[in-house]
Amino acid sequence: MIGPSGTMGAGARVMVATRPVDFRKGPDALAALVGAEYGGDPYSGVIYVFRAKRADRIKLVWWDGTGLCLMAKKLESGGFKWPGIQDGVMRLTSAQLGALLEGLDWRRVHGGRRPMAPQIAG
Repeated sequence: MIGPSGTMGAGARVMVATRPVDFRKGPDALAALVGAEYGGDPYSGVIYVFRAKRADRIKLVWWDGTGLCLMAKKLESGGFKWPGIQDGVMRLTSAQLGALLEGLDWRRVHGGRRPMAPQIAG
């Protein structure tokens, strides 16, 4: 996949702006929005996700260590499953972001389990 796959490890931070944004904005304008509206740092490696008024469009902005990246996707049919519209941002796991990008219901994806060493009864 071309996109934030290099930064989407299990510990990747993903923040979703729940209010739709003007989709004419490019990476610099979206990065400025991250700082001004959401108090985030667009150059921290966090993946910021934006939605359009139409539910079938998504943009992601992130810093990959060498430059600001922008990914845009438009679904051919159906729409992305977005959280309710409100002010602010909400956090998703990288697995939930993967489901969202596929047009699946990200709310059905739960974080992975942490491996635990077997307990020896003594």
